Amino acid sequence: MRVETLRWSNNKLEMIDQRILPASFEYLIYDSASSVAEGIRSMVVRGAPAIGVAAAYGVALEALRLSSKPFGLSLSKPSPFDKLRANGNENISDADFNVGMEAGFTVLAQSRPTAVNLFWGLKRMRGVWESVKNQSNAAVAQRLLTEAHEILAEDIRINRAMGAFGAELLADGARVLTHCNAGALATAGWGTALGVFRSAAEAGKKISVIADETRPFLQGARLTAWEMVQENIPVTLITDNMAGFMMSRGEVDAVVVGTDRVASNGDVANKIGTYMVAVLARRHNIPFYVACPLSTIDMSIGSGADIPIEERSADEVKGFRDCRWAAEGVKIRNPSFDVTPAELVTALITERGVVHQPGRDKLRALFEKRQ
Repeated sequence: MRVETLRWSNNKLEMIDQRILPASFEYLIYDSASSVAEGIRSMVVRGAPAIGVAAAYGVALEALRLSSKPFGLSLSKPSPFDKLRANGNENISDADFNVGMEAGFTVLAQSRPTAVNLFWGLKRMRGVWESVKNQSNAAVAQRLLTEAHEILAEDIRINRAMGAFGAELLADGARVLTHCNAGALATAGWGTALGVFRSAAEAGKKISVIADETRPFLQGARLTAWEMVQENIPVTLITDNMAGFMMSRGEVDAVVVGTDRVASNGDVANKIGTYMVAVLARRHNIPFYVACPLSTIDMSIGSGADIPIEERSADEVKGFRDCRWAAEGVKIRNPSFDVTPAELVTALITERGVVHQPGRDKLRALFEKRQ
């Protein structure tokens, strides 16, 4: 099975609703920047690379909406930018088109703060927009859509390349622990950390996966386990507080996780709980690998201390869906990410190769490396 996290159909973006997996499998339809931003914010789509791709399509969708009246028909709720058509003209002015586009970029940028791919995708789309601004609005919209398609295809190619490099690090028969979901569902397809597992299995290695359930949103239990079952890769689900026990019993050979942002010094921000796994891996002399595309490495950030950490709703910790178990009135913290210091990272797995003991000089050289 090949999971299509995002797909383009009938001039709209369709995204798997990851909030209801694995109980239900459903695509939701998006037709504007504001609707895509809400899909990102509410975690219909999640995972740094997938968020970046979704944002690119959000920009293209807004351009399509603004450039031609048929694209302005909303499938859900009216866009705040529909008021630009209030004069009843078939096409809005170039000035109003640009105002609408800026508003689209803004609402997408505000959707989630930690995943750097979101801002990478928006920056790339803005560059394309700036380069074709002198063309008709319709031509601009089509060019932006072409770029979004390329970003999606490129993400899959990058994941494949990372998977091949990462697979070489895993021995035949390796038992690999992962935290959260860095699979096809977190990308345009194939996956980062789970892409390494897919590539290893494709190469004939008999690996098995141990998936932390990943509280409080249960991405490991709901998504990683589901993906591995679909691929017939042996997977064992454990609660987050079992990882140390498994390591102490010699039942983990390696750890491979994804990331939402890597600072220029090699510090890694990933789903909350990753730091604890890294500390445990160091204590038990187990290699800790991070699979990340270059688009996730933020050379403008000095260290992990500079990475904004998203705090999500207390409701995610009080219970899950309709079940509530926390006492009423209790104070709750819900940081969605933590930072793993570079010194705990054995290596970064990128589309340009494996970077052992990552640091500022090695990451800078990685960007200078010829493709």
